[in-house]
Amino acid sequence: MPATATHAPADPATQDLITKGRYVAAAADCAACHTAPAPGSAPLAGGYPFALPFGTLYASNITPDPAYGIGKWTEAQFVRAIREGVRPDGTSLYPVMPYPSYARMTDADLHALYVYIMHGVQPVAQAPQANTIRWPFSLRFPLTLWRWMFAPSPEAARASAERSFASPELARGAYLVEGPGHCGACHTARGMAMQERALTAQDGPRYLAGGAAVDDWTPPSLRGEPRTGLGAWSEADLTAFLRTGRTTRGSAFGTMEMAVHHGTQYLTDDDLTAMARYLKTLPPADTKEQPWQADSAASRALLSGSRLTQGQKLYLDNCAACHRSTGAGYAPAFPPLAGNPVVMNRAPDSIIHIILHGATLHGTDAAPSAFTMPGFASRLTDAQVAALATFIRQAWGNNAPAVNDMAVTRMRKTLAPPSPHGSPEENPEKNTVTGGAENGIHPPTDAE
Repeated sequence: MPATATHAPADPATQDLITKGRYVAAAADCAACHTAPAPGSAPLAGGYPFALPFGTLYASNITPDPAYGIGKWTEAQFVRAIREGVRPDGTSLYPVMPYPSYARMTDADLHALYVYIMHGVQPVAQAPQANTIRWPFSLRFPLTLWRWMFAPSPEAARASAERSFASPELARGAYLVEGPGHCGACHTARGMAMQERALTAQDGPRYLAGGAAVDDWTPPSLRGEPRTGLGAWSEADLTAFLRTGRTTRGSAFGTMEMAVHHGTQYLTDDDLTAMARYLKTLPPADTKEQPWQADSAASRALLSGSRLTQGQKLYLDNCAACHRSTGAGYAPAFPPLAGNPVVMNRAPDSIIHIILHGATLHGTDAAPSAFTMPGFASRLTDAQVAALATFIRQAWGNNAPAVNDMAVTRMRKTLAPPSPHGSPEENPEKNTVTGGAENGIHPPTDAE
């Protein structure tokens, strides 16, 4: 989290609010979006790019700098921007800022957040890069109509947040997931006007049932689907994932890795458990989906070493050292591919993305080791990536749809040269392990 500013007042009451506000900022994942991705970027100084269908939007500077940040904002202006998406000059914010979710946040949380940013964050005199939104989407006034149509009023949002739950713990979990955590901003599908089709569990089974690609990563369902959702995950799996970004069932990557690294790892065990228990109450959106069943046929074929398909050969040459012939990996260091919800997702975006450009799982306080999977864009053709992804998606009982070359070609064209989603607090002493035998890592081979 951003370091405490040197100008912070010393009185105990304000320090308590700063501490609480820092926690609220972690729960709301402020740093992940308002910090540029380059290593060493100033915390909360803006610059993170959001690639939209109609251009690129850059996150604003929310440090208390009076010229380039929000140092001149009153608390009322701050609260209105967060809950209603309206800047002090009266113009509307793009709904990339998840104010439809933040509208649920309590007065106490927003007051603490304001005090933290104004007195606990170092001001940075840095202007973010100018947006490159194409006309007519660059016009702000239509966003007022969007807010009226799709964003709840703060009164309606707070009433929904205070609805009855079976226990205070579930109420807390729902508040964190539906409100500051804004999980639905990525994990809920959007309509033609880019509005979330559901903002809370009250709105039906489309809530958290999986969203469209974000930065070419496809967010999976957080509901109870047994294969592509969290149906097979336990509460302990979920809390460990939110705390460390890694479990025996899978690892965080892409934008979710950033959410863990900048946000959820700092939450208390009680809050993480509350979030996990709330998510486990959500029934599957696809009630016909069948549980994953392990199938050893692919493992036997790989171990036989004869008459291998192109996908099987590519897997042995590039993946098996870390993910094993069984697809079980060496979790939590190297995640399993067999039975992994992301691998079995209907959309293959994430698996193509990670094969092409790799991904880094940064260390957290509870799990300080970092792990990097290399990208294979420079050594595999589009046809080879498609064959490899198809094998992984159909082996070991995964039975997901095949990947065609054109999908890989499209992904390769849209992806910029890989740059790590670095964090300003990166610890160079944390051990980084790079996966792949070609990088010198040789985990034990399977002996089944």
